[in-house]
Amino acid sequence: MASYLLMAAAVIVACVIFNRISSKLGIPTLLAFILLGMFFGADGVIKIQFDDYAFAEQICSIALIFIMFYGGFGTKWSAAQPIVVKAVLLSSLGTIITAGLVGLFCRFVLKIALLESFLIGAVICSTDAASVFSILRSKRLNLRYHTASLLEVESGSNDPFSYMLTVVVLSIMDGKVAGGAFAYMLFAQVAYGVAFGAAIAVVSMFFLRKFRFSTAGFDAIFMVAVAIISYAAPTYFGGNGYLSAYIVGIVLGNQRIEQKRALVNFFDATTGLMQMVLFFLLGLIALPSQLPGVALTGLWVALFLTFVARPAAVFAILSPFKSNLNQQILVSWAGMRGAASIVFAIMAVIDPAVIKHDIFHIVFFIVLFSILFQGTLIPFAAKALRMTDDESDVMKTFTDYVDEVPIQFIQSTVSASHPWVGLEVRELVLPPESLLVLLIRGSRKIVPNGKTVLTKGDTLVLSGKATNRIDGVRLYERVISKGDDWANKTLSEIPSGQDLIIMIRRGEEILIPKGNTRLLERDTLVINGTTAG
Repeated sequence: MASYLLMAAAVIVACVIFNRISSKLGIPTLLAFILLGMFFGADGVIKIQFDDYAFAEQICSIALIFIMFYGGFGTKWSAAQPIVVKAVLLSSLGTIITAGLVGLFCRFVLKIALLESFLIGAVICSTDAASVFSILRSKRLNLRYHTASLLEVESGSNDPFSYMLTVVVLSIMDGKVAGGAFAYMLFAQVAYGVAFGAAIAVVSMFFLRKFRFSTAGFDAIFMVAVAIISYAAPTYFGGNGYLSAYIVGIVLGNQRIEQKRALVNFFDATTGLMQMVLFFLLGLIALPSQLPGVALTGLWVALFLTFVARPAAVFAILSPFKSNLNQQILVSWAGMRGAASIVFAIMAVIDPAVIKHDIFHIVFFIVLFSILFQGTLIPFAAKALRMTDDESDVMKTFTDYVDEVPIQFIQSTVSASHPWVGLEVRELVLPPESLLVLLIRGSRKIVPNGKTVLTKGDTLVLSGKATNRIDGVRLYERVISKGDDWANKTLSEIPSGQDLIIMIRRGEEILIPKGNTRLLERDTLVINGTTAG
């Protein structure tokens, strides 16, 4: 027992070190973890004998649940809205087109059996969200025309469609579906996945708003349960669990949740661990000695996928939207294959269907080719195509983005003899360049307005310049764009509500707002979004 635990700890530490090294070298993290697994594997230096595909599939499927959930949780909806139609079409119709073209190539060029050809297409038709996210973040790859958000949403949401196609093809090969049963399977995969995802998201959000966790960290434990339920519930009824997990993630990730920053950090670490486990396990079970035997087939499929199938799907979908040509080329190039493809290949291996080719190692070869060739060159391709944008920040496309705001908070309690007792907020003489942000009255947290009357025992939170955190203050940004209802209005002209503007960033200038402060286009507002308790 102790020896296994020591080995597991050593592997995790090695993965962390490899993650650092791969980031500096510009190599996708996925490749580093896979190579480490191969180092420990039967054909590697450590020579751990591991060939239990069924066990590997179960562990990898669990890891994919959290990767899919966090793929949605980390995607900022406001940044994704301008491209959501394109992204959904790419992740659904684009995935199907890619699978179909690869299937036809395998059948008529490589002379592989028909259903086995389409199985290969189904398994490798999705792009890898983990690798795409990793490259965008580590390289801070700011892209024009909302391309970063397009890649994030597409790569985060297309695995469920690849999974659905894989399940359907395997079911046909097993002779389990025909006619009406086939139509019902397709319906159940999509309809149940969407329905359960929406319902679980609504119920979870209701629970988070009404329930207060008595112990720090229990909200993270609750979210783990939500992620598991979002996959297991629809899967039990024949629905697409990965689609449901992604939907729940993207809905919850774009809500105002207490301690959301802590949740993001928790899931960032959890997903990182899951990726380590998944990628290492895939490398461990792979046999490098088998790769030469599938190299030619894998190379032909990889080249066709990279230079024909993926670009054909992208151009077919984005051209009607009159998308920029360079954007279409970059999106085509960024269609990396990854862990999900290998996991779905393991599903094919353990399925009773008769498969003549070594589909696992074929897909493994394609993934290695894609990561090493495409993944490494994405930053260079973006620059060569003039798709980089120095005026944008790719980190703002993720929900865990928090811009450093130079504000500090001062907290004090109003005693019974304090001269402010009974006064309205507008009557107070506050310190220069400060603002009353929050009023805590018993268990209630109130965003005050000018007419709020102070009472004895009230705890006041004031803001000034610098950075700190106080529980109950939740900040978010809003940029005043052209046509915004708040543009060219003073703060006193904006209807008061539960949100309060506490800082304005205007170019390089930082303003502490007052009632007569006029909001201008391109102003970035820092807003306290705390609601009354």
